[in-house]
Amino acid sequence: MKRISGFLSGLLAVGFMHVATVKAERAPPPRESNGLALTPPMGWNTWNKFGCAINETVIRQAADTMVSSGMKDAGYEYIVIDDCWQSGRDAKGQIVADPQRFPSGMKALGDYIHSRGLKFGIYSDAGKLTCGKRPGSLGHEYQDARTYASWGVDYLKYDWCSTYSQDAKSTYETMSDALRASGRPIVFSICEWGLSKPWLWGKGVGNMWRTTDDIYDHWEGRHGFEHSVMDILDLQVGLAGYAGPGHWNDPDMLEVGNGKMTFEEYKSHFSLWAVLAAPLMAGNDLATMTPETKAILTNKEVIAIDQDPLGVQASRVAKHGDYEVWVRPLKGGGRAVVLLNRSKASHPITVTWDDLHLPSSLSLKVRDLWTHKDLPEAKGSFSAEVPSHGVVMVRLD
Repeated sequence: MKRISGFLSGLLAVGFMHVATVKAERAPPPRESNGLALTPPMGWNTWNKFGCAINETVIRQAADTMVSSGMKDAGYEYIVIDDCWQSGRDAKGQIVADPQRFPSGMKALGDYIHSRGLKFGIYSDAGKLTCGKRPGSLGHEYQDARTYASWGVDYLKYDWCSTYSQDAKSTYETMSDALRASGRPIVFSICEWGLSKPWLWGKGVGNMWRTTDDIYDHWEGRHGFEHSVMDILDLQVGLAGYAGPGHWNDPDMLEVGNGKMTFEEYKSHFSLWAVLAAPLMAGNDLATMTPETKAILTNKEVIAIDQDPLGVQASRVAKHGDYEVWVRPLKGGGRAVVLLNRSKASHPITVTWDDLHLPSSLSLKVRDLWTHKDLPEAKGSFSAEVPSHGVVMVRLD
């Protein structure tokens, strides 16, 4: 019996090995990067300010203002048309732009955006319908990708409405493959709201993936399914290891300048998104922005942190109630540090060299990225008085 049992065990082992070998042979190779978005994309998107109230005049004006305001010089390059540009499909299934709102057509609009030295972004959805009940791309992925390429599209935001029982990973892989087959380099933004943890599978599929539901122009609390800035920030804890050149965590677009937060809160919002290596997609009305909003959005020292080529996302290294320290390693060995005060009163906050994993005997240069001043060198720790709902953001070298 022992010999028979041993023989049967051997057969079973060989069988399992054969099955494992067949599965390994059938497993597709891991997707490689498309080589795009080696730093987080920067640009402007229509949705947060305009929603569905868009037309080609609004888009052209935004492109013009991005150039004249200095935003292009600061690094912004994508003009992204979000939902509601579509009106239907023609007899051949070709996606059609709303002829009332976009009478010149998308090719002409893309050409205009390119003529301003900018890049053209567009929106679709992985389901039959978009969130605005316009036609989505399900069943038309390759057709739509070819159409976008013919229009000169450089960036696609791909939403997740009307998807029901669809598998997220395979659905986004289909559009990813379609974009690659189009013959045009197109940045792929996965807007799946973090439901299936796209940071676990998004690398090589897209260039960025949403980690939460939509952002809400508010400091804290929630509004239906929408998240406030602090709510979104908390959801980024633990995700730093999934981000890097060509594949970024996306905590959603910026609300800077949309009117429901204070100047200090918008500074904090922008600082935190920069240290998180997040895509910086402005969502305000560029044509009417105040000097204060412009000063936030065009702070080149803060933007340089977001665009640091090392591509490491910040981690929260200390939290004492409402007082937090976020740290991002930079190329060349420096550190970007955000001291965040979530409370309703000004309070001193300290980052220690232990938080930075550096020897306490080390002296570091300190650069304040909002006052644009060099502060005295610090040794062992750095402390600053941080205003309510505000930040102090420094670079340590």
